[in-house]
Amino acid sequence: MGNEKDFKKTYKRREQIMKAMAHASRLMILDSLYKSEKCVCELVDLVGDDPSTVSKHLSVLKNAGIVEDDKRGLKVFYKLTCPCVIEYIDCIEKVVRKNSKELWG
Repeated sequence: MGNEKDFKKTYKRREQIMKAMAHASRLMILDSLYKSEKCVCELVDLVGDDPSTVSKHLSVLKNAGIVEDDKRGLKVFYKLTCPCVIEYIDCIEKVVRKNSKELWG
């Protein structure tokens, strides 16, 4: 029975990470951070939301362990902790393109 609990915990952790990425603004943030670390102000400009909304998105990503922050003076910079999440996003993009071809020719 102990193994079953560990098994479920593993899937719950995966779920938390996938849920953290399951938002268009957060996907934009991840894509941008893959290219280079960014300060919150740059991400606000990118996403087009107010700073508090972007900070909430970053908090979700940080709580999932996908990004980390570094405070430098008055600015906070973010970077990916595991750039390989972009491979997952790339895989999803392949499914999107495949579905587009099948559904809309």
